[in-house]
Amino acid sequence: MSERFIGRGWGFPLRVGPTGGIAMVEREREIEEAVRLILGTAPGERPMRPEFGCGIHDQVFAPGDSATANRVAHHVRSALERWEPRIEVTDVVVAFDAVDEGTLYIDVRYTVRTTNDRRNLVFPFYTIPFDDDADGGAG
Repeated sequence: MSERFIGRGWGFPLRVGPTGGIAMVEREREIEEAVRLILGTAPGERPMRPEFGCGIHDQVFAPGDSATANRVAHHVRSALERWEPRIEVTDVVVAFDAVDEGTLYIDVRYTVRTTNDRRNLVFPFYTIPFDDDADGGAG
């Protein structure tokens, strides 16, 4: 019963399987790809499901500070609680890359509900830092 709940579906991104058809994924891999799909989709991006996705994309031009990290964590938790019923989100930790100031790593820690299997997924998210010194090319 638990394997049916976890499911089987098309791999994402779409790709060709070993027999030439659409590649399928199942069980925990299917959940992981679903989580990545939710986080990688901005609300409004899908015409037939305009509410689907995660609001982290609104933070692309936000400063790299703790307030942005908190907003990102909130968006991730809210989106996964709404769109992925097969998991329970236990924690979302947002860390900034020490070298690349425009990269945040979102560490999603979750439990698969039917198997009680604890997992985590690290999702890279890229921001575009605002340059205060730029003159906009006004020379």
